Amino acid sequence: MSGVRRFSPQASGDFGWAEVERLRYKEEGSAPFRDITRQVLFAQPDQDCELRYFEIAPGGYSTLERHRHTHAVLVLRGRGTVRLGDSEQPVAEHDLVTIDPLTWHQFRADDDSALGFLCLVSRTRDRPQLPAAEESTRLTGS
Repeated sequence: MSGVRRFSPQASGDFGWAEVERLRYKEEGSAPFRDITRQVLFAQPDQDCELRYFEIAPGGYSTLERHRHTHAVLVLRGRGTVRLGDSEQPVAEHDLVTIDPLTWHQFRADDDSALGFLCLVSRTRDRPQLPAAEESTRLTGS
């Protein structure tokens, strides 16, 4: 499946790749998240990795979760924060975030900026684990 997937920013502000389906981040109700989509840019049967692009709208966030697998995240645009375990750090364009196994993590876009990032993970990854209510409160303070 050699080829070129063309990046195609839209006048509307959408950021993504032409002819690559924009998917829901997760099924509604499966876990808390807000205003996030994904595009699978690379997933080949002979490779054990997937390259995905996530776009979080201003004020949106990903699910607070952890996994047994490692992943790497490269911020392509915007600003926001990443929670890694007990700490929260700002992230911006060109920052590389590595997430160790079983580390609680969550990405949030700033209120005035979208946050777009590439995520490299194993194709045969485990399902995310969600925190119990008390663990979520301890990590986020809410």
